[in-house]
Amino acid sequence: MKLLFDQNISRKLVKLLDDVFPESQHISTVLSENAEDSQIWSFAKENAYLIVTKDDDFEQRSILFGQPPKLVWIRLGNCKTSDIEVLLRQSIDTLLAFNSDDETSFLLLP
Repeated sequence: MKLLFDQNISRKLVKLLDDVFPESQHISTVLSENAEDSQIWSFAKENAYLIVTKDDDFEQRSILFGQPPKLVWIRLGNCKTSDIEVLLRQSIDTLLAFNSDDETSFLLLP
C-alpha cells in the first residue's frame, strides 16, 4: 500500500513510516509544493496511491468522482507529526482493510 502525503502533512512522515509504508511519497517530491488538488488526484489515481490529507477539499472530490484514488482524511486538528505517525501505525489493519474494500472511497481517522 502506497501513501501520498498532501502538502498539509509533514514530509518527514515518508521516512518515519518507511518500515510499514515503504513506497510512500510526499507530494512535494513527486509534483510540487503548490500542486493543485486536481493534479494530486490525477497523480494518485495514475500511480495507485492512497491520498493522506488533513484537507476537507479532497472529501468533496472523493464524493464527486469516487475511487480511485482512495482518500485517508486525518482529523486530528493542529497536531505534531509524531501524532500522525502514531495514528497511522495504530491504524495499519484499518488501512489495509480500507485499501482492499472496493466500495469505500474515503476513510476518516480518527
